[in-house]
Amino acid sequence: MTFQHKAYKTISLLGLLLFFSTCIGQKTPEEIDKDYPKVGTLGTTVSSLEEGITVIFQDSQDNYWLGGGEKGVYKYTTSSTDKQGKSLRLYTIKDGLCSHAVIGIQEDKLGNIYFDTTDGICQYDGQKFTSLVVSESPGSNEEWKLEADDLWFRMGWNKNGPYRFDGQSLYHLAFPQTARGDAFYAKYPNTSYTPYGIYATYQDSQGRLWFGTTSLGICRYDGESLSWLYEEQLSTTPSGGDFGIRSIIEDKAGYFWFCNTRHRYEILSGVSEKDGALYMNYNRAMGVGFTNENNEVDYPYFLSMTEDDEGDLWMVTYDDGVWRSDGEKLIHYPIESDETEVLLFSIYKDRQGGLWLGTHNAGVYIFKGGKFEPFKP
Repeated sequence: MTFQHKAYKTISLLGLLLFFSTCIGQKTPEEIDKDYPKVGTLGTTVSSLEEGITVIFQDSQDNYWLGGGEKGVYKYTTSSTDKQGKSLRLYTIKDGLCSHAVIGIQEDKLGNIYFDTTDGICQYDGQKFTSLVVSESPGSNEEWKLEADDLWFRMGWNKNGPYRFDGQSLYHLAFPQTARGDAFYAKYPNTSYTPYGIYATYQDSQGRLWFGTTSLGICRYDGESLSWLYEEQLSTTPSGGDFGIRSIIEDKAGYFWFCNTRHRYEILSGVSEKDGALYMNYNRAMGVGFTNENNEVDYPYFLSMTEDDEGDLWMVTYDDGVWRSDGEKLIHYPIESDETEVLLFSIYKDRQGGLWLGTHNAGVYIFKGGKFEPFKP
């Protein structure tokens, strides 16, 4: 079965939104107390991960943080950072975590860890969790800046624009209204989500921020202005499903890839104005694909992408495994399990060059010996 036959049946915007909201449902504090009785320090030592781990992050001390499931956030400490050896610890809302619905994890220059969730953003300083409060001061929505130490968050998939944290204040920055957004609302007046919602955030080699939206393409912030790039084939599958911009990456040659490998993009200097908004200038070149049994070129759509130490792109589909591009062809890595069809969500490269997979239903996988294997702490 080709990717087109398998993945297009599952990837529709509303379908995935509903699936995500189901996967990140959280237990009540009373249920958590029953499962994990409180001890003197934060967190509880556990022996295994739950099945739905979609977010993976390695901090500056080489600890791994794993989240996105129903139970909370796991900290995996390797033997190199702890004299007591490897350990796995679970932190929950009972410990101060603002939500179990984690969609992103970051670290600041001081070593504080931040958890971006659908219910808020919280900081962990090694001793306690603190929830960040969104600034309500006049003009806070105009605090578009691009400072080296700023952290950027989404707080879910249904907010108009990102959140910027400068170390002291958290600002919600709305995208300016666009003609394309107006056209979306005219076509879908009763829609339950905003087309300005953010699926992906990416910072390029020049420090510019790229936001992949649910329905309006890509928005880039360069520190001075916001500009857009929209092509229907980037976010709409051949079968008509609305995929949105879920993955963005810049390769070692400076080309950009968005969601699929059909084309690569050379972003040019300057912008052009259209319908009251700024749009990026770019050249488009052919990308890479694979040929199916009908001698037709297929271009998978990807939820997540990363670049390995050799410059190859690694890209994750929802239900058709992982694909690697060596610049000339796509190489397929099926993710197999005897118990279930593995549903992927993310791929992450750690600081040692290791590749990790986050899944909705099969825990975590790690690349070893030329294939992805289940990770067992």
